[in-house]
Amino acid sequence: MIRVFRTIEGAIQEIEEPQDGAWIAMTNPSATELFQIAEKYGIELDDLRAPLDEEERSRIEVEDNYTLILVDIPMIEERNDKDWYGTIPLGIVVADDVLITVCLEDTPVLTRFMEGRVRNFYTYMKTRFILQILYRNASMFLHYLRIIDKKSEQVEERLHASQRNQELMELLELEKSLVYFTTSLRSNEVVLEKMLKVERIKQYPEDTDLLEDVIIENKQAIEMANIYSGILNGMTGTFASVISNNLNIVMKFLATVTIVMSIPTMIFSAYGMNVSPNGMPFSTIPYGFWIVILISLVITLVVALIFSKKKLF
Repeated sequence: MIRVFRTIEGAIQEIEEPQDGAWIAMTNPSATELFQIAEKYGIELDDLRAPLDEEERSRIEVEDNYTLILVDIPMIEERNDKDWYGTIPLGIVVADDVLITVCLEDTPVLTRFMEGRVRNFYTYMKTRFILQILYRNASMFLHYLRIIDKKSEQVEERLHASQRNQELMELLELEKSLVYFTTSLRSNEVVLEKMLKVERIKQYPEDTDLLEDVIIENKQAIEMANIYSGILNGMTGTFASVISNNLNIVMKFLATVTIVMSIPTMIFSAYGMNVSPNGMPFSTIPYGFWIVILISLVITLVVALIFSKKKLF
């Protein structure tokens, strides 16, 4: 799908055909759409296809009439009926007349620009637009990192009393998401540093503050990802032991109950054998049945009390 936007009289508007100073947003484009844009603006088809490969690495490529900036952006993916986090590439192609973005999915990183909710955003100011995209991208990483932190706290609360592996698997999924985030943020940092040295992308004094904000936001996201990753890594190993210990406690309780309940079972089994009642204690007494019941209960309670004092329950 191709959508074209342009700043007209200070407001972002969607237009039918590309014009000078426009933004062409390509979301999971077809082969025909890729060929049309590549042919019209003299862009290598492989460069337009690169962001559609989920394994493509972040980089900058400077060609004669355009510059390709490839960065990783955060995204939500559903696995096992739950939302988890990963990254996909976003391509930004800076041509002479237009700016082109290519991505596999609709992303919140670009949605705010399309809806006109970003201040001082103009499609024809390409350098500022690129920096605003990168700033928005770093902010989305921070937002998802905070969500991951809250999810890990919720899982931690459930793990204290858990004997299942489900919570542990959730921690592993969160840890995997953090690995994706950390790798992508570091790659984006390299791209950001290289972008500053590309002469084709002009630097304007009024964008200095924005550039500093982008660098600070990206570094903060890297630090948060490293901290959360370290916490989750230690937490996973610790709670694996906790789950094992909880299971051992349950097994100990069941074993103790089995021993206690075996006492009346042994007594009743002895009296239930098909033998002559002569010689069986209390067999000739009118209340012998209730006496045997009472004795078995007393012995059972005494053994249970001993086990309780030894904290086996």
